[in-house]
Amino acid sequence: QVQVVESGGGLVQPGGSLRLSCAASGSIWSIYVMGWYRQAPGHQRELVATATDRGATEYADFVKGRFTISRDNEKKTVDLQMSNLRPEDTAVYYCNAEKVTYKFGSSFELGDFWGQGTQVTVSS
Repeated sequence: QVQVVESGGGLVQPGGSLRLSCAASGSIWSIYVMGWYRQAPGHQRELVATATDRGATEYADFVKGRFTISRDNEKKTVDLQMSNLRPEDTAVYYCNAEKVTYKFGSSFELGDFWGQGTQVTVSS
């Protein structure tokens, strides 16, 4: 059906930068929103940034001016460039593909899909 795979996590020092990448694959017709969420230990999953297929973007207040989301509709990818990272950015980052229209058998279905997550650790 549809697979969502993230890459690019790792360990970085405070003030450093990291780029996360996400690719969706499968029998996809269209994806309305692609975005990034994160979940730190003991916390709920929270929105980081999203981008629609028309190019509209949304950012959480705590990443504005530091993170940039970019999306390629043709390649079905979305990247998150993270700069000036802080220890509180440490979390598992998840890619989400929302309102995905995909072919299932002889029909089209609509669904939301998540990646498996990638760990980002900001520490000296």
